[in-house]
Amino acid sequence: MTGYMGKCKQLGGRIVYRLFLLVLLAPNHAQAQTELPSPTDRPRRAEEKTRKRHVPERTFVLVGAGDIASCKNLEGAKATAKLIEQIPGTVFAAGDLAYERGSAENFKNCYDPTWGRFKDRTKPALGNHEYANRTASGYFQYWGAQAGPAGKGYYSYDLGDWHIVVLNTNCDAKVLGGCAAGSPEETWLKGDLAKHPAACILAYGHHALFSSGVFKSHAVHPELKQLWEDLYAAHADLVLAGHEHSYERFAPQDPEGKADPANGIREIVVGTGGRSHDLLGFATPNSEAREWETYGVLKLTLSPGKYTWEFIPEEGKTFHDSGSGVCHNHPTESN
Repeated sequence: MTGYMGKCKQLGGRIVYRLFLLVLLAPNHAQAQTELPSPTDRPRRAEEKTRKRHVPERTFVLVGAGDIASCKNLEGAKATAKLIEQIPGTVFAAGDLAYERGSAENFKNCYDPTWGRFKDRTKPALGNHEYANRTASGYFQYWGAQAGPAGKGYYSYDLGDWHIVVLNTNCDAKVLGGCAAGSPEETWLKGDLAKHPAACILAYGHHALFSSGVFKSHAVHPELKQLWEDLYAAHADLVLAGHEHSYERFAPQDPEGKADPANGIREIVVGTGGRSHDLLGFATPNSEAREWETYGVLKLTLSPGKYTWEFIPEEGKTFHDSGSGVCHNHPTESN
């Protein structure tokens, strides 16, 4: 019996000893599991989280068209507005925005109920219909500072690595002073481009230098050649236009219209905003895609060193066009 009691005491002592060790070590273990960062670590970790949260977005969307809202029939503008509604990003409006006269009344009654829903994210350009009033007062009244310096109609802005130039291509407007070398706009353009030597460059306005439009006096505008010369010298990548109520994409070419895959400018005419349709004639050199029976918008995704384009048709139509290109000033970044 005495031996039995001794064994019990011995066993009990071991149990108590083990319980003591558990109590002693458990707090340290829990502390190790929930250890908080030191005061010096906390700012560093917070800074890292903030940096990750504020990494600048380097890919941007630019979407739009020209020749948009006709007060005689708003159905086309309504159809393209439905497309814009679904696409976040900056909207380009490439002239002839409110027919027939670009007046304050036309903008209020026709443009504003359709594409005006995206006014706060739109960067507009002047068309010839805005100059039904010789100072385009309805246009400047509607857009205010969004249209650049009052009365000029040309300005620029940046989207990430891309420098965007908005041109006033109404070279015969008396208040503009032409588009030839030494004109106010051409002088401004050359200086503006010189300030962005490393940027990818996209320009848009209303009229096109190249087009397969049937009536050449309406479709082709050689008075823009000097502006193209400046853009070409700055290694511009894209020029967008409207005026012809159709869609046409050209291969990269120089200001003379010669194919130039390495350094040329790709022109895309997208006068498909909803006004009406214009028949295209025989394809001019370097014309790669053409369509004149579909309203729609052009969506451009601008990334460092490269871009993609996509023509998105109105609901019920099937024509599509898409592709990609590299930025002349950053060709290595496209890989």
